[in-house]
Amino acid sequence: MTLPGMQGMMTSMMKQKMKKKGVASIEELRELCIEAEVKLIACQMTVDLFDMDQSEFLDGVEYAGAAAFFEFAGESDICLYI
Repeated sequence: MTLPGMQGMMTSMMKQKMKKKGVASIEELRELCIEAEVKLIACQMTVDLFDMDQSEFLDGVEYAGAAAFFEFAGESDICLYI
């Protein structure tokens, strides 16, 4: 199986598991984050490393390197690093 095919399968499995466990969908969670004014920051190094196109990211996503992120995270009340 190719990597894109594997990613699609894993995405499908994750969505099924979330639905089965009663967890909100990714779309619903994103909307809640927007309403709560959560700041979404993508790792610039990872974006560059994997040749990702920023135009394919969700609107409102910011980009920062690790040093900038950790400076921001140190001043935040809550921080989730994935």
